[in-house]
Amino acid sequence: MQLATGLATEGEAMSDAPYHVPVLLEESMEGLNIRPDGVYVDLTFGGGGHSRAILSRLGRTGRLYGFDQDADAEQNIVDDERFTFVRSNFRYLKNWMRYYGEQRVDGILADLGVSSHHFDDEERGFSFRFDAPLDMRMNKRAGLTAADLLNKATESSLADVFYLYGELKNARRLAAAVVEARAARPVATTQDLMDIAAPLLPRERQKKDMARVFQALRMEVNHETDALRDMLRAAPDVLGTGGRLVVITYHSIEDRLVKNVMKAGNIEGRVEQDFYGRVMSPFKAVNRAVIVPTEEEQQRNPRSRSAKLRIAEKQ
Repeated sequence: MQLATGLATEGEAMSDAPYHVPVLLEESMEGLNIRPDGVYVDLTFGGGGHSRAILSRLGRTGRLYGFDQDADAEQNIVDDERFTFVRSNFRYLKNWMRYYGEQRVDGILADLGVSSHHFDDEERGFSFRFDAPLDMRMNKRAGLTAADLLNKATESSLADVFYLYGELKNARRLAAAVVEARAARPVATTQDLMDIAAPLLPRERQKKDMARVFQALRMEVNHETDALRDMLRAAPDVLGTGGRLVVITYHSIEDRLVKNVMKAGNIEGRVEQDFYGRVMSPFKAVNRAVIVPTEEEQQRNPRSRSAKLRIAEKQ
C-alpha cells in the first residue's frame, strides 16, 4: 500500500544517517547546570550525543553513567575512564546507583524519544517504511513482541492501547479489525499491520495516524509509561540537594507525568501544602514555561518537532 502524506516524526532516512541526533542539546546541558566534579546520569544513552556533551563539561574527577537496555547502543560506548555504561532499563536507576555506591547524583537526564537508529533499522519493526517482522522491543532479550501483542491481546485491551498511546479516535474499530484479521492468519509483519489499519485511517492524515498506530504498540511492548513512572518515583531519592532532573518528552502522557512530578512531587499531580500553604514537593521548577526546539532545530532535525523539555531542581 502507499501512504498519502509526509510524516515529520519518521524524517528522511538515509543509509548513512547517524545513530541519533541529540535533541535540545544545549538547552538540556544548561538545564543540568553541570559541575566539573559532579556525578551525572544519562538515562537514554542511545548514540551517546548527550553523554559526550556532558563529558566535555566534566573535570577529571567528574563521573557519568549512561543507561540503555538496547544492545545496539553498546557500539557507541564512550572510551573515557569517567564513563560507565549500564545495560539496563532506566526504571532500575535507584538499584544501579546503589550498586555503584553513588549515594547521591548531581543531575539526571532523560531524552524519551526513540533513536533514529531504531526507525532506520529495517529489521526491528519500529517503522512502517520497511516490511519487517513486528518486533519493536528495545531489549531484544525479553518480553513480548508487537506481533505477540497483536495476536494475543483481547480486543478491548488493543483498543485501550491504540487510544491511550496513539490517541486514535477510531481505536475500537482498529482493534476490531486486528482481531478479525488475525482469525484468518497471524499478524506478523509491518505490512500486515498496515494493510489492516490503512482502510480505517483518513487519507489526508494517513501517514501521521499510521505513525500513531506504531507508536502505541511500541509504547505498550516496551512498557514505556510504567518505566517512566518508576524512574520519576526514584529520582528524588537519587538526586542530591540542588541536583537537576532534566527530561525531554514527545508524548502527552509522558509530559503530563513529568510535569506532575516536577510540580507536586508525585505521579498523580496531587498538590499537598504545609501549614503555611507552601507546596510540599521535593522539586522546584527551573523553567516555568516548557522549552521547545527552535525553528532552526526543527528544520535541521524534523524528529525534534514534538519535543518538550522540562527542568526541576531537588530542594
